Amino acid sequence: MLSQRTLDLGHLRMRIAEQGEGVPVILCHGFPGLGYSYRHQMHAIAAAGFRAVAPDLRGYGGTDAPADAEAYAYEHITRDLVALLDALAAPRAVFVGHDFGAPSAWNVALRERARVLGLVLLSVPYDPEPMKMLPSLAFAHLAKQHWLHLHYFQTPGVADRELAGDPRGFLTRLFWALSGGYRYLDVWRHATESKGYLDVLPEAPPLPWPWLSAAELDHYVSEFTRTGFSGGLAWYRAFDVNWQRRAAVAGARIDVPTLFIAGERDAVVEMRGQAGIDKMRDFVPDLRGLHVLPGAGHWIQQERAAEVNRLITGFLRSL
Repeated sequence: MLSQRTLDLGHLRMRIAEQGEGVPVILCHGFPGLGYSYRHQMHAIAAAGFRAVAPDLRGYGGTDAPADAEAYAYEHITRDLVALLDALAAPRAVFVGHDFGAPSAWNVALRERARVLGLVLLSVPYDPEPMKMLPSLAFAHLAKQHWLHLHYFQTPGVADRELAGDPRGFLTRLFWALSGGYRYLDVWRHATESKGYLDVLPEAPPLPWPWLSAAELDHYVSEFTRTGFSGGLAWYRAFDVNWQRRAAVAGARIDVPTLFIAGERDAVVEMRGQAGIDKMRDFVPDLRGLHVLPGAGHWIQQERAAEVNRLITGFLRSL
């Protein structure tokens, strides 16, 4: 049975959902997500003989949200996730990460190798080679050519106010824009002058969609209406900090068993291309699967829950 509780990790209070018994599978979400983003995976993982654990990561939902962007550097995220394992009395776990959750998961594998049994990356392929310049400068340069959320999110308060002013409109439009039903990169065709995110995101068709019901959207809207988006946006504002502190993990290989799953129509996949995905083979020696699902978008574990569950549980049984 699925249960929910809040853990005191000493340095942070973290809300988790959990189901099942056995080796933990820690499910790390991205932006704008919650542990709830893995609602379709919990039962399948538990039925496979593992303990599904879906935390709200720092800045989200029922977990503490520090104000300083530096607090969202991956060294702190790693500390959170290792402290979570300690609170669960678990020596090791499998980590699953989607969107920002993917680098969260692989940072644990790189920084705390002994605590990681396996790794599942959703949407974002591992790339150990950092950007050539400070990310905020690169984003600013690109934003001179077209609208770019990575740049828009950098200034504290601006996106925070816009998104908190219409959580339902933002979430509905973003979920649609990044799904397999739309091509997100079309958003980048807009010019940058005085536009907010809601100015450039497409109108979404009425719910329900094949992968998202009105009740499910209501859950997200309720949580983000209560918390706002500043915690999630701080992850974007930590890009520079992570780049400046990259020496600890730059160029490193991932030496745990790893599975990669993404959607063919995911903007991340479109930008990286097949070459960017295949590049993982050079840095992940035990890459046990590389799956790009036709027609699916960025929200892969929600859009293609049955296929993702099959792939994840098969991987878990192989460990």
